Amino acid sequence: MQSKKLTFKKTERLTHKIVISNLFTNGNSFTCYPFRVVWNVEKLNTPYPAQIAVTVSKRSFKLAVTRNVLKRRIKEIYRLNKSTLYEQLESENEQIAFMLLYLPKKVMTTEELTPKLQGVLERLLQEYKKLKTEKTTE
Repeated sequence: MQSKKLTFKKTERLTHKIVISNLFTNGNSFTCYPFRVVWNVEKLNTPYPAQIAVTVSKRSFKLAVTRNVLKRRIKEIYRLNKSTLYEQLESENEQIAFMLLYLPKKVMTTEELTPKLQGVLERLLQEYKKLKTEKTTE
C-alpha cells in the first residue's frame, strides 16, 4: 500500500490542465486560513487517491525564491500528513483532485503551517463526507 510510505511522487501532483480547469468550473471550495482549497471528486489517471497542486500568488510574493520556499514547505507538510486522507479515500475507492492556494502576504514558518494544513486535510475529509451524504440522499 503506497499510503504508508511518506513519499510525494510526481504522479501525486496535479498537473493536467483539463482537470485543473474542471476544478475551478465544477469544483467545491472552502477557506481554512491561510489556505483556500478548491477540490473535486475526479477519476484520476494515477494509482494514488489524491492529486494536489500548490499555488502561491505572484502578487503577494514578487520573488520566485520566496514562492518556491513556501510551496516546498507546504508540499513537505502535506507529504508527512496525507496518510489519514489517503486511508479514507482508499477505503471508499474514490479519488479527489485539489488545489491549495496560499493566501497571506507574509511568509509563515513550517511550525506555523503544520497545524493549519492538518486542519485543512481534516476539513477536506469532512467536506467530502458531506458531499457524499448529499449525493446518497438525492
